[in-house]
Amino acid sequence: MPALGIIADDFTGAVMVAGMLETVGIACPVLFRPGAAPAAGVLIAAARTRTVPVGEALDEIAALHGALVAAGCERVAYKGCATFDSTEAGNIGPAADFLADQAGRRPVLMSAGFPRFGATVHQGFLFYRGRLVTESIKRLDPLTPMLDADLARFLGRQTPHRVGLVGHLVLRQGAGTARAALDRLAEEGAGHVLFDASDDEDVEVTAEIAEATGLPVVASDPLIVALARRLAAGRGAPPPALPGRGPAVVLAGSTGPVVLGQLAALAARHPVKVVDVTDPRAPEALAAEALDWAAGQAGPFAVSTATDEAGLAASQGVHGALGAARRAETVLGLVARGLHGRGLRRFVVAGGETSGAVVAALGLGGARALPEGRLGLGTCVTEGADPLWMYLKPGKLGAEDILLRAVTEDGDG
Repeated sequence: MPALGIIADDFTGAVMVAGMLETVGIACPVLFRPGAAPAAGVLIAAARTRTVPVGEALDEIAALHGALVAAGCERVAYKGCATFDSTEAGNIGPAADFLADQAGRRPVLMSAGFPRFGATVHQGFLFYRGRLVTESIKRLDPLTPMLDADLARFLGRQTPHRVGLVGHLVLRQGAGTARAALDRLAEEGAGHVLFDASDDEDVEVTAEIAEATGLPVVASDPLIVALARRLAAGRGAPPPALPGRGPAVVLAGSTGPVVLGQLAALAARHPVKVVDVTDPRAPEALAAEALDWAAGQAGPFAVSTATDEAGLAASQGVHGALGAARRAETVLGLVARGLHGRGLRRFVVAGGETSGAVVAALGLGGARALPEGRLGLGTCVTEGADPLWMYLKPGKLGAEDILLRAVTEDGDG
């Protein structure tokens, strides 16, 4: 019986968390859609709830929650990204309210940040790579621009329940002091309590409290992983068998300077086909053109809808922010399906939403993440008799040469 079930708000985050747990010997299968769940210490369900309307997100969260409970998960937590990407009408607060209602307990313990990758929360303020998130690249996110660095205040706009704060100066005094602060906030009526993540020690203290209280948890990767390690230590399983080698394709749907730099490094060695989503033709026609081009490629290659700021503004001007993103995802999903039908079995996908679209287009049910390797986190092998090797990369993470290295790896990640 899994000690913990996790609902992750995108596919890249699900595979990253699973990879961190597999690295320390905890079996953590990833479900790409509800279905029969294998035996595991932790079970993680990949969702696409970050940018969809609240009602749609809650429907998916409820379905996945039901699947995890049916699989025997003793507790269920919700995982957002390190910077809690959302809007004022976003889905993190409603997800927390849903978990609280299901558990019949409050407050919900909340924790954002990922100190290892430069995302921290100090005195309730969210920082990204050493700057307030409102002064970072995250302020330009096409779907979830981060316009308020005060995370407790920001989350308070997403829920009718007050969001309290347990800060770094309290956490550094240990779990006893922090637990007393939590209890006071609960007595004062806080429905959710945000814990700082100024460093890894903050996260460990919060995990100790989460384990001891059994309260619902809505958090980014570090707290989710720390809690899972406490609850499921020693529950391992043999790693999956790796599929045979073959040519790799990169499908890049994220946008912004990080992925554009990574694509430029790849393009210096391998061909890259850029699809313009402002092209008025149907997605099927755009995908067919890309597949015709791909048929002439002998080695690794990429198909991309990524664009610079001007191109993004143009596509959003035609289709709207969400419409442009969904159009790009549709095209790349169709390309993935076509390439899979031609025998490709190695996919490198850049972008969380794009990863979800590609996995859905390929009809994949689940995967086992591989332990952290030369590509870091994000590699997995899909289930079934005809497995795929996949590397699902968050759009804004990775060194400039990460895509180039991904297409030349031997498949163990």
